[in-house]
Amino acid sequence: MNEMELKYGCNPNQKPARVYMEDGRDLPIEVLNGRPGYINLLDALNGYQLVKELKEATKHVAATSFKHVSPAGAAIGIPLTDVEKKIYWTEEYGELSPLACAYAKARGADRMSSFGDFISLSDVCDKDTATLIRREVSDGIIAPGYEPEALEILKEKKKGAYCILQIDPSYKPDPIERKQVYGVTFEQGRNEFEINRKLLDNIVTFNKSLPEEAANDLLISLITLKYTQSNSVCYVKNGQAIGVGAGQQSRIHCTRLAGSKADNWYLRQCPRVLELPFRDDIRIPDRDNAIDLYIGTDYMDVLDEGKWQKIFTTRPQVFRESEKKEWLEGNTGVALGSDAFFPFGDNIDRAARSGVSYVAEPGGSIRDDQVIETADSYGMVMCFTGMRLFHH
Repeated sequence: MNEMELKYGCNPNQKPARVYMEDGRDLPIEVLNGRPGYINLLDALNGYQLVKELKEATKHVAATSFKHVSPAGAAIGIPLTDVEKKIYWTEEYGELSPLACAYAKARGADRMSSFGDFISLSDVCDKDTATLIRREVSDGIIAPGYEPEALEILKEKKKGAYCILQIDPSYKPDPIERKQVYGVTFEQGRNEFEINRKLLDNIVTFNKSLPEEAANDLLISLITLKYTQSNSVCYVKNGQAIGVGAGQQSRIHCTRLAGSKADNWYLRQCPRVLELPFRDDIRIPDRDNAIDLYIGTDYMDVLDEGKWQKIFTTRPQVFRESEKKEWLEGNTGVALGSDAFFPFGDNIDRAARSGVSYVAEPGGSIRDDQVIETADSYGMVMCFTGMRLFHH
């Protein structure tokens, strides 16, 4: 099939809409179920590139959760810890396959943003992964294949309308890509720069101790950034993105946004949050929403009289700022990637508050010395990659 008609474009008024291959080849995707939309396909094709590169770089299966053409989370298939099983609501499933672990982590980075996501998997979707996806609110999935039982599970979602795409893993895109804006055609070479371990060799700080696990996390951050709308930064820990900041005009605002997401990820692991007394009839999406409010500044939205009774069996105590700060001090060893140079040391100051110990950025600012000095003041390891990763 060379062409696929879509219901509409980005918005219902944007018709006609289609995707097609200009060179006459067949599309590299096959629709196994449902009907993909314009934004669905943007998420699917960007997300699959991300997980494909993650697997090539780390040798682990990978998954990502995309929303509006940027990843809400991305991860590789490392086993879940007992705490992660709790915060990702997977305790009931026992031991999961590596691919299911990757998706649980990708979805769990920012569960609020992942609501209604499009999922991309590096490998054939197995039953464990499909079982996790079945209970989540999601728009669709793309993978190089599906186990028969996994496919049947996924086909049941959204009353049989769940979008399931299969991509040809051997597909090679044209090295030149084009798009139109306001009737003007843009053309450029595809960004096929390979992100690998050698990219981290130029360590510019006094501390040059970069463990392999931290190097892996930096690679995950950089590959995630390659497919995130710029400006972008990405915090990573234990093989998963824990905070992605996308599309901010100011890099410090991006660093703050992603840092606040990383903080929320870690706050979810605090015993006070793990032990919240939810009513049995509260669904997972509503629990996620309640947790997000509880650990944030709008906590009275779930603790006010008449409100807490609808969510909890007993009224939780307020999670005070001093308690949050004390808990967050336990988050260390975080890796941070940036798609372009940090122009000021304030980005490093903010990163340090979210436990960052390792940084990868292109370098090239007239204030590189100031940024390096700030990183040295925290004992961080900073790599200059020399490669910008803007994506639009």
